[in-house]
Amino acid sequence: MTDADERPVAVVLGAAVWPGGMASPTLRRRAEEAARLWLEGRVRLVVGCGGVGRHGPSEAEVIRAICVGLGVPAAAVLVEARSTTTEQNLMYARPLLTAAGAGRIVIVTDRYHLPRARLVARRMGLDAGGAWPRVPGPLTSHRVWLWLREGGAYLGYALQGRGRD
Repeated sequence: MTDADERPVAVVLGAAVWPGGMASPTLRRRAEEAARLWLEGRVRLVVGCGGVGRHGPSEAEVIRAICVGLGVPAAAVLVEARSTTTEQNLMYARPLLTAAGAGRIVIVTDRYHLPRARLVARRMGLDAGGAWPRVPGPLTSHRVWLWLREGGAYLGYALQGRGRD
């Protein structure tokens, strides 16, 4: 196995696609962070996750388009395009990760979302680190609400045992 083979695989969790196939700011930030990780040589592949929500194309296809547009080769971006939840993102990405021989993954999502995503990954037996895009600007009431919402979601997942095989 070469050093390159030992690098982790980035798993980008989906977020909304807006009308006209535009990435929401959240989805764009996540995809750009994954592209940055690949371009810096910190990951060897990117897996974009997320199906079609209110607007097409799939979140995963938009992630791929952004990464390729930033210089990541199309062959280095895999697509998981059926999931609609954090749990499904990781569950449906798992066969792609297995086929790629991924020993370790880096979950790319927002910082407030990362603890729950890593909880799910650990329960699925995935060795998961994390990376998050920086969000410019001051802390807003909306961002505080997102942190509080995720705290409740984390607690719910933890108590329900979500993410177990």
